[in-house]
Amino acid sequence: MPTLNLTKDNFDKTITENDMVIVDFWAPWCGPCKFFSPVFEAASEKHPDVVFAKVNTDEQQELSGMFAIRSIPTLMIMREKVILYQEAGALPAGPLEEIIDKAKALDMAEVHEEVAKQKGNVSPASDA
Repeated sequence: MPTLNLTKDNFDKTITENDMVIVDFWAPWCGPCKFFSPVFEAASEKHPDVVFAKVNTDEQQELSGMFAIRSIPTLMIMREKVILYQEAGALPAGPLEEIIDKAKALDMAEVHEEVAKQKGNVSPASDA
């Protein structure tokens, strides 16, 4: 599946309508971004069930600011609207595959429960 150019205009729809979205924050002048781009593209071909999206930080400063992107490339993995991973740096293919596989394997019911606890929306279950 080809990568999607993510903008502030299509961001919400993309995140809402897709179970898993992997985002590469990049810029045309960034050397490490150029190194990472073919790795990201290759991963998108291997995972047709995942949306791979790119955010040009020069053109989408508002979107980059929403996620406090300070260094590029930055990789972010979201599943069911939850950010599971966000880290700066160009990853080689092997480690990228490992992170994708781990994100796919997570029990999202547990993740959503933990997020709710952290937000104070759910009290912890008692061990009675």
